[in-house]
Amino acid sequence: MEDEDGSQSSPLFGGHQSWKQREKSFNLSSSMKVHCGFMHNGGADMDLVDIEYVKNCRFVVASGIFDGYDVPHQPSNISERSRKLFCFLMVVDEISLDFIKENVTVREDHNRGRWVGIWRLILLKHSPYDEPRRNGKVPKILTHRLFPQAQYSIWIDGKMELLVDPLQILERYLWRGKNTFAIAQHKHHRSIYEEADANKRRKRYARPLIDLHMKIYYYEGMESWSPKKSSVSDVPEGAIIIREHTAMSNLFSCLWFNEVNLFTPRDQLSFGYVVYRLGGAFRFFMFPNCEYNSLFVLHPHTREHSSKVEWVKSISEFKGNGSSMKESRGGLGLWTPYPGDLSSVVLPKVARTSKAG
Repeated sequence: MEDEDGSQSSPLFGGHQSWKQREKSFNLSSSMKVHCGFMHNGGADMDLVDIEYVKNCRFVVASGIFDGYDVPHQPSNISERSRKLFCFLMVVDEISLDFIKENVTVREDHNRGRWVGIWRLILLKHSPYDEPRRNGKVPKILTHRLFPQAQYSIWIDGKMELLVDPLQILERYLWRGKNTFAIAQHKHHRSIYEEADANKRRKRYARPLIDLHMKIYYYEGMESWSPKKSSVSDVPEGAIIIREHTAMSNLFSCLWFNEVNLFTPRDQLSFGYVVYRLGGAFRFFMFPNCEYNSLFVLHPHTREHSSKVEWVKSISEFKGNGSSMKESRGGLGLWTPYPGDLSSVVLPKVARTSKAG
């Protein structure tokens, strides 16, 4: 909850993780101390009424809306058993809460809990990051930290309308195969370097910073995906994550979040890297993308996200007046001197297999 180095003056949600601490975090032992967000005074504060409510949540369907991009979509085909067993928790920031109130009916119960249909709205005050995309990774990846009493969770992106009963999802993707973590395979890409190229083409983040992120991974031994690898792909479709909150599942989520905190907010670029660094210790089920498409209706965002940093083509654009485009609370590893020589790193060539990216 607090950095070991007490000299750090400004509190950061993800902490001031050093390169040495990052490297040590991948060395598994029976007892470990790792960064995992929620550093003291770092933001993402939950109301007391919501903290008390989620203490009773053992089975969770979680989602999130940040910066007012969506309104909650009500799930279909939910059994009475699931309605009683699951907490449906929609995590929002203050901008999104105001947007939701303006566009749909928000009901307040006698304990001051806010509801939109089946969804309990969970407000996170004091957003930890400047970039809304990065704020959305907090409930998505650190579900076990937000809802520590949960034994099982199903994360779905805020633009999704769930069509399948959550108990059926747990049975199909976890219990049937004795899995503790399940995620869908990406529709187009298997290599993180393919995904990075697509991110640059679709202006998902600054191109030179995506390149730097990938150079660090390549320097550290992350190879392009090939059939020789044990996983069917290095790139997930991150809109759904199905988890049993075991110690190993929770550790993976912490390490995954640390990479998203340190580098670009594109979590699909970091997932396969963390799997690689854990060297087979983390086992998961990556299911076919066609099954992923049968679980949801995908709704368009109410508006498209865009920030100036996504249009940056050269690192020189961050100088002078462009320095304001640098994030002040996330992605700091992209601006911290790396303890290795990246000047000679040449990224693998990418064969563009789709227009969609």
